[in-house]
Amino acid sequence: MFGLIDCNNFYVSCERVFNPSLEGRPVVVLSNNDGCVISRSAEAKSVGIKMGDPYFKLRELIKNKGVICYSSNFPLYGDISNRVMEILRNNTPSIEIYSIDEAFIDFRGVSMEKAEKLGRELIRNIKKGVGIPVSIGISKTKSLAKVATRLSKKHPDNKGFCLMINQADIDKVLISLPISEVWGIGRAHSKMLNSSNILNAFDFVKKEERWIKSRMGVTGLRTWRELKGEPCITLENGTQDKKQICTSRSFANDIFQLDDLFKAVATFASQSAEKLRRQNGVCNQIIVFILTNPFREGAPIHNQSILITLTEQTDNTLKIVSNACNGLREIYREGYGYKKCGVILTSITSKSDLTYSLFESIDEQTRGSSLMSVLDEINTKYGKSSLVIATAGIDRIKANQNLLSNRYTTSWDDIIEVIV
Repeated sequence: MFGLIDCNNFYVSCERVFNPSLEGRPVVVLSNNDGCVISRSAEAKSVGIKMGDPYFKLRELIKNKGVICYSSNFPLYGDISNRVMEILRNNTPSIEIYSIDEAFIDFRGVSMEKAEKLGRELIRNIKKGVGIPVSIGISKTKSLAKVATRLSKKHPDNKGFCLMINQADIDKVLISLPISEVWGIGRAHSKMLNSSNILNAFDFVKKEERWIKSRMGVTGLRTWRELKGEPCITLENGTQDKKQICTSRSFANDIFQLDDLFKAVATFASQSAEKLRRQNGVCNQIIVFILTNPFREGAPIHNQSILITLTEQTDNTLKIVSNACNGLREIYREGYGYKKCGVILTSITSKSDLTYSLFESIDEQTRGSSLMSVLDEINTKYGKSSLVIATAGIDRIKANQNLLSNRYTTSWDDIIEVIV
């Protein structure tokens, strides 16, 4: 058996931990630059706010319905997530962190009675220890556990828990589950299946194995078997290395000057390089992209990217930043106001598999690695971006965060004061 734990309306729940007056009121959390809705309370959903709705289009609704809005406070959310995951690590056989607010639990070899008892205890312990409401679903496979967690949220009588083992119960649930909402089935496959009169998950599992494989390949067949109760997706212990590393951001205001874009690209390239070293990786391809503002009426449009292939694999921030900035220089066009840019590192391999170039001396390689180690050590000890590449500048990229809450658990300046 597998379980899936999901923090309910996670970002909103984090805000409510330190502001109990938000309970029972419509609350939303906005994306970077207060762009669009990325988390909603149940009350916000009930007044018609949808995920991804642009904030500027909701101002009238927010005012009329008394909706409370917050800018995204990722330092706070990340710390709360770590606290939830730590409770799971200490109280379960094994977990796989799936996202900031989700984790799979390995219940293989655990009886149904013990799994149910543990699941309900986790709900209570996390609520008591962290203050976050969570839902847990347990079933035969990871895909079915996803479905069970969905049920635990959908029906309040379940009190955040659903154990879905009986085959007759599973069949009933699959009949009511639209094929487009099945984990692992994307938009293209969903459209294809609907055209073949496969409208729900039960229709899907009743199709022949040969038919599924011929149209959806090994990945589709794996999902088909999972929904039939055959475990095919294993629990991944530890964090998987990324095949691509992307750092990007929208700006508070359109940027017209190349020098300002240089600062942004250098910053994003530096952050991507740091992430690359964190997973002990190296890369030899960099993608730089710039986008103009799609919502600025009458403004000229210019969206372009460039792929830079390096002569050798590297994790060196200086080399990555230099090449990324050279790429930006090639695609930048004067007179355009750019709203977003980003840097993607790709063709990533493990540093342990790196074969050094014959044209680069061992001393140069050693100096580069030592310099990067010192850079990371200083930024770890004294805080993010304490030491930066000169091109990035010392002024951080400004974002619209006019509705930001305090960093209650990650900043001494924002810690709650209790007067006795």
